[in-house]
Amino acid sequence: MTLNHRPAHTGGCQCGAVRFRVHGALGRASVCHCRMCQKAFGSLYAPLVNLGTAELVWTRREPRRFRSSNHVLRGFCPDCGTPLTYEAPDGVALAIGAFDDPAPLAPEIQFGIESKLPYVDAVPGLPVRTMQEDEADNAFLADLVSFQHPDREMPGEGPDEGRRP
Repeated sequence: MTLNHRPAHTGGCQCGAVRFRVHGALGRASVCHCRMCQKAFGSLYAPLVNLGTAELVWTRREPRRFRSSNHVLRGFCPDCGTPLTYEAPDGVALAIGAFDDPAPLAPEIQFGIESKLPYVDAVPGLPVRTMQEDEADNAFLADLVSFQHPDREMPGEGPDEGRRP
């Protein structure tokens, strides 16, 4: 919470070139299975949270945007390609995985289920392994150094450093 008791969330892309801060209550979190979202995220589906009444501030650069349809813009980092926004006439949604703490943003509804891949529901039943377990089979993981931006704001990324969309 911020000093004015409004929730605040931060996030950004994988490389840290684009960062954001959200003040206020976010809307509903969802998963979209439509083919356009699958392609935009390069994934099985797109986990998104609607901006709702919250205020979005870009604290380090703004995303580049691609017009994926006559109604929708999709924001992404121009440096690393991380999907960041879904921008439509009815509002803006942010990629849940782009938040520094995505855990509280649990999806409440699924959209576009006619394009849902047939094996998505089976994913939770697949065998699981930790990164430590993988290190035993993949020697390169033992000395892996991540260049990913940390899941927190860094100096120069505060709310006064950016501009509103």
